[in-house]
Amino acid sequence: MARIRIPSTIVILFVMVQTGFLLFMYARYSSFMSQSEEKPSQVHILILSSWRSGSSFVGQLFSQHPSVFYLMEPAWHVWVTMYQNSAKVLHMAVRDLVRSVFLCDMSVFDAYMPWKRNLSDLFQWAVSRALCSAPACDSFQRTDITSEMACKTLCGRYPFSKVEEACKTYSHVVIKEVRFFDLKVLYPLLTDPSLNLKIIHLVRDPRAVVKSREQSVKALARDNGIVLSTNGTKVEDSKYKVMQEICRSHVQIYETATLKPPNFLKDRYLMIRFEDLVRDPLSEISEMYKFADLSLTPMLKSWIYNITHGQGPGKKKEAFKITSRDAVSVSQAWRNVLSFQKIRKIQEVCRGAINMLGYQLVDSEKEQRDLSLDLVLPRRQNQFSWSSFNPKH
Repeated sequence: MARIRIPSTIVILFVMVQTGFLLFMYARYSSFMSQSEEKPSQVHILILSSWRSGSSFVGQLFSQHPSVFYLMEPAWHVWVTMYQNSAKVLHMAVRDLVRSVFLCDMSVFDAYMPWKRNLSDLFQWAVSRALCSAPACDSFQRTDITSEMACKTLCGRYPFSKVEEACKTYSHVVIKEVRFFDLKVLYPLLTDPSLNLKIIHLVRDPRAVVKSREQSVKALARDNGIVLSTNGTKVEDSKYKVMQEICRSHVQIYETATLKPPNFLKDRYLMIRFEDLVRDPLSEISEMYKFADLSLTPMLKSWIYNITHGQGPGKKKEAFKITSRDAVSVSQAWRNVLSFQKIRKIQEVCRGAINMLGYQLVDSEKEQRDLSLDLVLPRRQNQFSWSSFNPKH
């Protein structure tokens, strides 16, 4: 059989072409992989808390920022529609809704608001500065500090489609939620490559939370029933069963985030205590903004000072409103209002959370009433190692 001789130059040329092609394909693949691993352009912040813990106030600290699109408790619509289910069962529906909102896909509300709707059909829409200014509403500028009442008067009839349109124009999407009781439920969001999610976990002294909840008993009754799985029956929580579940959830979330957490949580979890926030607002807010990649503007500084240095503790009818109050007095009001009998019961059901989050138990009514006795313990350096840039004290 005759052999075909191929000149060595052709062989070399073929090898060079083949090598060049392989290098080209590798470069294309590497470029694709690096692009797919890049973080999304928007930053997503979830303010994770419980009812009456100061979360509406913290939400406003973000809502009034000109770079932030903010929604307050959009999962309210899930719980209202599916109120006969338990909080655990509703976790998945709440998580899916939150993910869609972070991605500015507001079609998710079709399942909960099937009618033709306006901005005013969205729960607590008017506390969102982004829905009170362009492009959602033409009445205010993005740099304005807006009020809920003025927004309701001027912007309520704009079409619901403006929510999605506005969301897509912001660098930061912030959601405040009180309907997550387990951090692990959020793992799929934290590992989702389409999200750039960070979590701010806001806690408050359970005794102060109870005092605040007593101002809003009827408003919380349906949510209490969902927490306690009562198949739609409203509950007033006179035995603090809901508080027990809330305290358990804070312990679970904190322990999951700080005790051998998964790598994807690193630098994406921040613990904030309401009491630290009201004692040193600008320092704590600066820390939150740094965590969220935001800058504190002079206008926001002035507004924050005014909102935390008002007169008095706030009125009962203002329980769900952000008004100018003496924030430090508000945080300590439980010590003069609640009976020691109630305090003892709350400490019994929430002892683990009180200890873990850095609050001091009281052993007598005398200790409770003695305001010179500080019951908010200094933050330990190791206590907030994952959640604080500059541990205090």
